[in-house]
Amino acid sequence: MFSLIQLESFVAVAEELHFGAAAARLNMTQPPLSRQIQLLERELNAQLFLRSSRRVELTEAGQTLLPSARRILDMCRKTDLDVRRVATGDAGSIVIGYTAIAGQSELPAILRLAREHMPGVSLVLREAVSTDQLDMLATGAIDVGLLRPIVSRSGLVTRPLLEDRLVVALPAGHELLTGRGVLLRQLDGLPLMMYSSAEARYFHDLVTRLFDSAGAHANVTQFASQVPALLAFVAAGLGVSLVPASTMEWASPGVGFEELAGPAGLADLNHADLHIAWNEASMNRAVAKLLPLVLAGHGDGADATGGDAPDAGRDTEAGTGADGGSATDAGSGTGAEGGSATDAGPGTGTGAGPGSGGG
Repeated sequence: MFSLIQLESFVAVAEELHFGAAAARLNMTQPPLSRQIQLLERELNAQLFLRSSRRVELTEAGQTLLPSARRILDMCRKTDLDVRRVATGDAGSIVIGYTAIAGQSELPAILRLAREHMPGVSLVLREAVSTDQLDMLATGAIDVGLLRPIVSRSGLVTRPLLEDRLVVALPAGHELLTGRGVLLRQLDGLPLMMYSSAEARYFHDLVTRLFDSAGAHANVTQFASQVPALLAFVAAGLGVSLVPASTMEWASPGVGFEELAGPAGLADLNHADLHIAWNEASMNRAVAKLLPLVLAGHGDGADATGGDAPDAGRDTEAGTGADGGSATDAGSGTGAEGGSATDAGPGTGTGAGPGSGGG
């Protein structure tokens, strides 16, 4: 049976694709690192890396092992932290799932709350799309999720954190950047950078409904699962996109924004709100302490007072839309793990960014 040190060695090499960098990351020299990889390959009877003098690549077997190895290591770390919490009382851990947008908007404020009020609690951060967060909440792989309203799941509770809307993202200098807003019909025929229907269905369906409501044609030319990837397409001049207004503060200088203008009822349809979700059966006392702090900061503290925060909000089971969130490669978030809550990135807000046509 392979060991945890073998899995840690494998993941480090797989992520760095360089034995020297992986050895430095693990505070060891290359020979013992290579030995651990050899032992793992012998145990699995499979070659995990293609090595040459110039590069290191994952084989198909290595690509298959990598997500499982990450999950095993994450679970081991979480188990270690959970045992320590039981032994010490106030100490513990909370695993927070978050989408790419939540990582830039609401997550930093939550980390600051935890640092101020729960200094003994360690936070583990996992970036993931909303559908994946649903599954992780159900299985206990994460304790709290920051996600878009999603299909109903029994036992999961959500509360709104951030009211958001879609705005038009355009390449800097585009003729539609006038400050007067953009009609969806004006986007008819323009190359549209669109959300993946599989990994970002919430946003995909919302954009589709908005275009249909205006009788406009969505000329989709590129797909991505993550808003930063869509903004990269836009900044490169490949087309336009509809993105949450909360992205305007941190978008690259090569992107300008305009508010969506349209017929009556558009504002009622154009909602891209962010929610916090948890499993109402959670026994994690640290979660029970964190949730009232977060909800009180969003005007919902009355229902989340007391120690047993997972009981708060039983009237609101996980939402009514579909999914959206992050991913890498244009997508997939493999997760970003962290320790105690520290200042993490820019603060919250939805102010207008460069070239924005609205507030």
